[in-house]
Amino acid sequence: MEEDKLDFLLVPLGLLLLALYHVWLLFTILKHPTRTVIGLNAESRHRWVLAMMSDPLKNGVLAVQTIRNNIMASTLLATTAITLSSLISVFVSSSSSDFGNTTSQIVYGNKGPLLSSIKYFSILLCFLVAFLCNVQSIRYYAHVSFLVTLPSSIDNMESVQYVARNLNRGSYFWSLGLRAFYLSFPLLLWNFGPIPMFLCCCIMSFLLYFLDTTSSFTRQLHHRSFKEEKFKAGDLEPIGQLS
Repeated sequence: MEEDKLDFLLVPLGLLLLALYHVWLLFTILKHPTRTVIGLNAESRHRWVLAMMSDPLKNGVLAVQTIRNNIMASTLLATTAITLSSLISVFVSSSSSDFGNTTSQIVYGNKGPLLSSIKYFSILLCFLVAFLCNVQSIRYYAHVSFLVTLPSSIDNMESVQYVARNLNRGSYFWSLGLRAFYLSFPLLLWNFGPIPMFLCCCIMSFLLYFLDTTSSFTRQLHHRSFKEEKFKAGDLEPIGQLS
């Protein structure tokens, strides 16, 4: 195959591989959430909100500190993303032809100026998406930091569901921002040719599978702890009635 046409084959195949993996991941989260780390963490956050709001005077400081740590993590990623976007913009606007000639000597693939612009624009767009997702994550976390300190009984599950839903939305946006950072690696390697980019997509899909899925031991441990909490809650109700 000609060198100039290699980008039109390997780059779409690599992106298609990542897209198919994330379609499968989304389907698994919706149908079998406990098989994924994202779904399992969503259930854990729901139970955490219920525990924090059951006694806000006792758990309020712990809840706010935990959410503050999440805000700091999202702020760090957002700052990194917008900084990298600015650096890429400055680099593209000030890059010289000598640097382009030096880079073209180590790139096996299409070296046209149009494709080079597409490469830099793809990386820039990736970091901008990461920035926006982390900003939305900060927005939801800041909103939850006020709601989680409101007193709520176990019978009033609507408020607990609302707080847990907003907390999970903030976490979902944080995960999307992190995925955008992951996607920047193959796009960055694309500057060195379509072959490194395609290999990075294959390796990343393989590694993400082990990072996103849970083992049977983890699912059993989570299910057992959930049953123990329900059992303890059931034991407390008769004691309260007897007193």
